Amino acid sequence: MCGIISVVDRSREEMDGSRIRDALAMMDERGSGEGSGYAAYGVYPDFADYYALHIFFNNLVEPKVAVDTVLHSWGRIEYEEEIPTVEQPGLRRTHIPWRYFFKPDGSLMPGSDTPEEDIVMMLVMKINTTIPGALVFSSGKNIGIFKASGWPEAVADFYQIERYEGYIWLAHNRYPTNTPGWWGGAHPFNLLDWSVVHNGEITSYGTNRRYIESFGYRCTMYTDTEVVAYLCDLLSRMHGLPKELMVRAFAPPFWDEIDRMKEREKKLNRAIRETYGSALMNGPFAIVVATADEIVGFTDRIKLRPLIAAEAGDCLYLSSEEAAIRKMEPDPERVWMPKAGEPVIGKVHT
Repeated sequence: MCGIISVVDRSREEMDGSRIRDALAMMDERGSGEGSGYAAYGVYPDFADYYALHIFFNNLVEPKVAVDTVLHSWGRIEYEEEIPTVEQPGLRRTHIPWRYFFKPDGSLMPGSDTPEEDIVMMLVMKINTTIPGALVFSSGKNIGIFKASGWPEAVADFYQIERYEGYIWLAHNRYPTNTPGWWGGAHPFNLLDWSVVHNGEITSYGTNRRYIESFGYRCTMYTDTEVVAYLCDLLSRMHGLPKELMVRAFAPPFWDEIDRMKEREKKLNRAIRETYGSALMNGPFAIVVATADEIVGFTDRIKLRPLIAAEAGDCLYLSSEEAAIRKMEPDPERVWMPKAGEPVIGKVHT
């Protein structure tokens, strides 16, 4: 099963990628060499007000010209470049990783002043569904996703992950569920401020996908985890649910548990299940979701996949294995196993 690890420093103290690289490598037995990746928050301080669009190109001719045209139609490209990489033995380059620092312009939407986030979401869906040879896999402010098909060490060294510093890190080892390993299908998955790593299988993917696509999102990466990032954006950003209630929609109490609750709790949980029944996730899973302000970890309702939490000072760690946490923090102050469906939330100090 997949290996996942994440850390948030609540004081916003930044750490480079070397420690999480070594921690993820502790779980090589959970991987296959078909996919690994890292997400970091705070890595682009010089462009913090711009959306960092990471894109895989098959080539730098037709798909890039098409992407440039779309972006110029909806805003301004402040800076762009190929993401620096170093070739690694055993890691076969199949795409060119590129990054744009982009500022959308809501006035370009006819008849309205569209919010920036809605424009970027629309652009991600448009590029990924209409431009062959281009795939946006990271689209938030001051966020970077770095992933490929390969072992954790090879992917980290390919992107020189130790050169990046962030106050939140997520990492994942293994290929996407039920699909061949490929660069776009490797974890983490991202949309805007949301990044997701996932161990397990979401057997309700068909229902979840039909539900999220009814709101204009489009799933193009051929894996169940992609839908989690989009559901987070819908429920939290668009519908305004707090993270605790978002998790409850994904992994709610069973009906017989709800029936035994006090009246106020019963009404709340019934309303969530009835409103967001199509967002409920079935199957065995452990998931960690990050935004710029916090990380949230949770499992399925009977905890068929492991999730370990630990704290040391301002840092909260979430992982598939305690050994991986101790690689980053040898002497944690507290280590525990969260209950099934119970969210563990690490919020950055304001």
